[in-house]
Amino acid sequence: MTSTKKQIPLYPLLLINFIGTLGFSIVLPFLVFLVIDFGGNAIVYGILAAVYPAFQLVGAPILGRWSDIYGRKKVLLVSHGGTLIGWIFFLFALFLPIESIFSIDSPLFGAVVITIPLIVLFFARAIDGITGGNVSVANAYLADVSTDVNRSKNFGKMAVSSNLGFIVGPAIAGILGSTIYKEVLPVLAALVLTLITLFVIGFTLKESKPAAMIQVPEKGNIGKVFAQECKECYKIVNPKKIKFKDVFKLKHILFLVILYFFIFLGFNIYYTSFPIHAVGSLHWSITQMGVFYAILSGMMVLIQGPVLRKALQKFSEEKLVIIGSIILGTNFILFVSNDTFLIYVAAILFAVGNGLMWPSFLSILSKRAGYVYQGAVQGVASSFGSLASIVGLIIGGLLYNLIGGLTFLISAGIIFVVFIMSFKLLKL
Repeated sequence: MTSTKKQIPLYPLLLINFIGTLGFSIVLPFLVFLVIDFGGNAIVYGILAAVYPAFQLVGAPILGRWSDIYGRKKVLLVSHGGTLIGWIFFLFALFLPIESIFSIDSPLFGAVVITIPLIVLFFARAIDGITGGNVSVANAYLADVSTDVNRSKNFGKMAVSSNLGFIVGPAIAGILGSTIYKEVLPVLAALVLTLITLFVIGFTLKESKPAAMIQVPEKGNIGKVFAQECKECYKIVNPKKIKFKDVFKLKHILFLVILYFFIFLGFNIYYTSFPIHAVGSLHWSITQMGVFYAILSGMMVLIQGPVLRKALQKFSEEKLVIIGSIILGTNFILFVSNDTFLIYVAAILFAVGNGLMWPSFLSILSKRAGYVYQGAVQGVASSFGSLASIVGLIIGGLLYNLIGGLTFLISAGIIFVVFIMSFKLLKL
């Protein structure tokens, strides 16, 4: 197994992750503007953002399990094929007339007009979500080709490739979105990039399907006394027989996926609230949003690259999760302010906390998953993350509509809960 891991290069996977993230991040600076133009508000924006994880909640465990059975490469092709179809519908929505279907005006939801292009956007995100197992399958692939020695380093590289995508994506959106074509060019760019990703997967990525073997305890019978027993040292496990409930029987996995849930919950309340906060309270433009996301991602690349490597020489992965979570909780408190300087200080803390915590946590999860259940565990964890995203994105929109910037204190509180729970990692 070790030799196989050494033979498979990481560069195609990192390139796939980079292009996929770049395509997703292109829409971040202008999606909130698009929702408002189509008749929505903060709550509709949160619900739209939640559509993807809602459908991913169904699709990710299935795709993760399929990747254990049929191989990672085939499932990655299916996943990115769904993303391509989603972007086609997204582009189509931009050319539809903004015709009202019905409207809502209530104290809780505010004034909302549901239009045809808004419905198509929901449909586009649903298609992308149901096939959205690319992250969990990519993590399973990375675990396949990693050893205990280089696991954290490899997950750090994966995080760096993601953040490079988040740097380039918003920057491209800021440039292309400022033309007379507005959102059309960035969405078209995302579509083309997804198509390129399919070609990269098809022609450069090698299959990494792990050997499905687990060791079976020796039988305790009379033959063993005389050392004459023909022992069954390994047992072939058929991945098709693996059930989702089997994942929770693995030691410590339930605790880890619960921790996964809380991390995603805190993040996604922030992810809904900040774009609305930036537009309504900070009065930022699409270009300013793009610059912010690009700078934030650039700092995360620095942290998840050389800084993480240095940190791993001094601290265990478990301690880095603890250190990162306390820094993250502090950063969310600063986002309450309308002061641009404090917002960027918060962004620095965000980069440091996330850069230290998230790759370390993913590495811990992959170690506990083992080889046989890797895809299934990643799929279930992704589903917990999707469930947290659904709750967080919708609640984030509702809370911001009611209490404004104080919503960030909710994110801070949840991450501080993660900080307290993380001490248990030291005993695993």
